[in-house]
Amino acid sequence: MSTLTFSALRFPIFRSPVLRSLVGASLLALATIAPAHAAPKKDFKVAWSIYVGWMPWGYAADTGIVKKWADKYGLTIEVKQFNDYVESVNQYTAGSFDAVTITNMDALSIPAAGGVDTTAVIMGDFSNGNDAVILKNKSDLAAIKGQKINLVEFSVSHYLLARALESKKLAEKDIKVVNTSDADLAAAYKTPEVTAVVTWNPIVSEILASPDAKKVFDSSQIPGEIMDLMVANTAVLKDNPDFGKALVGIWYETIAKMNAAGAEGTAAKEAMAKASGTDLAGFESQLASTKLFDKAPDAVTFTKSAAIKSTMDHVRKFLFEKALLGKDAKSADVVGIELADKSVLGNKGNVKLRFDATYMDAAAAGKL
Repeated sequence: MSTLTFSALRFPIFRSPVLRSLVGASLLALATIAPAHAAPKKDFKVAWSIYVGWMPWGYAADTGIVKKWADKYGLTIEVKQFNDYVESVNQYTAGSFDAVTITNMDALSIPAAGGVDTTAVIMGDFSNGNDAVILKNKSDLAAIKGQKINLVEFSVSHYLLARALESKKLAEKDIKVVNTSDADLAAAYKTPEVTAVVTWNPIVSEILASPDAKKVFDSSQIPGEIMDLMVANTAVLKDNPDFGKALVGIWYETIAKMNAAGAEGTAAKEAMAKASGTDLAGFESQLASTKLFDKAPDAVTFTKSAAIKSTMDHVRKFLFEKALLGKDAKSADVVGIELADKSVLGNKGNVKLRFDATYMDAAAAGKL
């Protein structure tokens, strides 16, 4: 797998507003078919896609950790890798999978906005420098005003740009967005007409190898805002709490193996690196700009923090401005977001995205 292919798999590919609205309409239709309450069951399906913070799921499936925790609760759990992130999210939204790896922004704009009540079971990590704004021969972010910015439209890069502009009291009207495929960004930067890009690793590292490339803003300046989650269908989770316990157990055991000192940890990371199409050095480089929640108490603290409310307020407003919460949405309040303290941001009568620390709390207390 090429480096660029590896980078492309984390984020949505349907960037066109027209295509996005068509997909949204289809998912809404599918959501109306899904039952309001799921029945207790024993067989579950989990979807995941290639990204540095999600590689533990493939490793856990390959090494028997998934089976160990499934057996503990008398369950069968199938963990399936998707080479297309969007397809994994669409399959989850359509009800074909019970859980999926996803970013906080996409959890709100795809399943939640599509009518599928979704719960964030695991706070896996957040981007802490993996995403960046890069200018050519300019080292001050303020120089971005008036420039054309090449990025993948409506991706987290677009969101990062919005936050960067805010920091300089600028708005999107002060620049011009040029929608560019992630696969083309590195090559585009080398052309004279491209003077500014926003993208994610490893493309960031590739572009920064050019002497004229200057990183002027990155995700470490908005810590915690680009989150990577394991979410599950709320109805399925409610009727099958052992499924949530198994997911959390799988996650923390696998992370412990990855972080183990000596040969065990190295072998785990080498396996994950190979599966993601890179080498150990490349994998560790991306881990370095990722805030991985490898300990349950830390994940619980972050999930329960006031920062989640602030972040999701930024995210929902961005999505509403881009018409990504549904074509009939009258405001950013259209979809309710339940926080860990059970307070709701937005419409209390239409809560479709929930941050729940219950299962991570159980892991922290040693009660799985």
